[in-house]
Amino acid sequence: MEREHHHHGRRREYYLEDVPIEEAYRRFYERLDAAGIGALEAEAAALDEALGRVTAEAVWARRSSPHYHAAAMDGAAVRAADTARATETAPIRLRVESQAVWVDTGDPMPDGFDAVIMREFIHETDGGIEIMAPAAPWQHVRPMGEDIVATELVLPENHTIRPEDIGAAAAAGATSIPVRRRPRVAIIPTGSELVPPTATPKKGDIVEYNSLMLAAQVAEWGGEPERRPIVPDDPKLIADAVASAARDYDVVVVNAGSSAGTEDFTASVVRDLGELLVHGVAVRPGHPVVLGVVEDTPVLGIPGYPASAVVTSELFLKPLLDRMLGRESAPPQAVEAVMSRKVLSPMGEDEWLRVKLGRVGGKLIAAPLQRGAGVIMSLVRADGLARIPRFSEGVDAGDSITVHLRRPLAEVENTVVVIGSHDVTLDLLASHLRRRQPPRSLASSNVGSLGGLVALRRGQAHAAGSHLLDEETGEYNRAYVERYRDGRPMVMITLAHRVQGLMTLPGNPKGVTSLEDLAGGDVSFMNRQRGSGTRVLLDYKLAQLGIDPDRVHGYEREEYTHLAVAAQVASGAADAGLGVMAAARALDLGFTPLLEERYDLVIPREYYDSDLLAPVLDLLDGGSERGKAFRGEVEALGGYDTREMGHVAAEIG
Repeated sequence: MEREHHHHGRRREYYLEDVPIEEAYRRFYERLDAAGIGALEAEAAALDEALGRVTAEAVWARRSSPHYHAAAMDGAAVRAADTARATETAPIRLRVESQAVWVDTGDPMPDGFDAVIMREFIHETDGGIEIMAPAAPWQHVRPMGEDIVATELVLPENHTIRPEDIGAAAAAGATSIPVRRRPRVAIIPTGSELVPPTATPKKGDIVEYNSLMLAAQVAEWGGEPERRPIVPDDPKLIADAVASAARDYDVVVVNAGSSAGTEDFTASVVRDLGELLVHGVAVRPGHPVVLGVVEDTPVLGIPGYPASAVVTSELFLKPLLDRMLGRESAPPQAVEAVMSRKVLSPMGEDEWLRVKLGRVGGKLIAAPLQRGAGVIMSLVRADGLARIPRFSEGVDAGDSITVHLRRPLAEVENTVVVIGSHDVTLDLLASHLRRRQPPRSLASSNVGSLGGLVALRRGQAHAAGSHLLDEETGEYNRAYVERYRDGRPMVMITLAHRVQGLMTLPGNPKGVTSLEDLAGGDVSFMNRQRGSGTRVLLDYKLAQLGIDPDRVHGYEREEYTHLAVAAQVASGAADAGLGVMAAARALDLGFTPLLEERYDLVIPREYYDSDLLAPVLDLLDGGSERGKAFRGEVEALGGYDTREMGHVAAEIG
């Protein structure tokens, strides 16, 4: 039977379009409602396997807890009426067994006894006890049903089970809990260029790791994922895989190939097999989403780019699984933050911008990360996602934005924000700070040395990494800090002296040994961005040598970090790039040292004296054990000299 005739007796088809996300949800869920696809049926979960499951029906108490009147203290059970006249001057004597019974905490109260006197207030006598104060009725007694009364509601339906819920259910006499069956989710990776993570990829191969991430998300959200074999780009094979999965699973996720040349057959397969509801949602990353139904089974086409895949499944797959589990889709915790730099927005799409967060001067600051849909590390590094609405121009520096957290706010509060020049030692510093107790995070945003000083002036960072050479004095950083500090007192702390040089392919096939070799020949160069200390240094040296930048082939091509320049050289996209030795070493490149420079952390005085930065300054202090270990690892990177690490290079203002 063809399922798409459920609606108005005609096929509904939608081609690649820009459906607003709310409209996409509406189409999808109206169709699921019509097919009766909602919360899944119940099954019994043993108490020790119920954690995190969702109750499929209410749990009612089968017995009271405690199910008898119980002594709440060690002492003697008595009848309160027998003790009414006791005073310190006229104590009362009670016979053990007939008028007083020794009990321990948790013992059943003897019939007719209604109070417990604590052992320390009892004076023992021959065959009896002496008491000097009256006992109130029911003192130190846990009456039957104090915690739970038989027949009362213990857990409601559609409740996610916590450890304390399991205890209450057991106390109330349950031996298992009725829970929603876990949705079974088939994940089908498609693409002829894909190879499994266990393979050694050849040029042109793409390692298929999206299904690992999607499966982990499904498991985290309460489903049962199954990763199906990779299907090559053949519509018939994809159709067979989808049709078979739609019969056997509750949800089918098709992950399209991610390379630009890959055809995305998901939409046409869903249209041929069932009903295509949405093809293309106005979100970035994640635009080419497919939503449809085959054999009354929801089918989601998730884009192949990794960041798109993760964000799209959070937007569409998680709410679907929540629906099948009968629980409310709780949005992630949201916070207001201030944007650290201008971001232009795609006009017709809601953009989910990945950001790093830190609290600077009482305000949460959001620094945008890389935006590429293929950049999985931007999600690893992200503290949250900020939704920039479609048809807005974007966000200006200083604008307030709402950020949906991907990390606990407490961790964000413990984050040191360093904006400015990129250096490999900052990654090492971040790693060492995480080892501390309590751990600190270090969020570094690479916008170049000048960008870092501007961020300090705007109150958007705790520190800026800088290595700006003053061409007139030959001194590092001070003149620039004076110019940008806006009256705020600053402290310059030396992180390291480092060697800058030319990175080339191993063996240096083009024989590039000096800046002169870059001019006018067939050597292609990869530059750093304007405002970076490395770019300032290059321009200074080219001017000294009388070399016109126009003669350097590739001078206008820019990257934002030393490692990114190294990667371009390693890939053969450039013959040479200027950078630090550690970056060349990291990618096994050739390196010709040219000069040494000083890299400082510029810190506003108020943060220099703060608790937040104390662990950073402690690590830079060579006197401590931690400091010695850190210096050793920095030196091992190659091209660094830590002789002045932690030294105050200047106090300004």
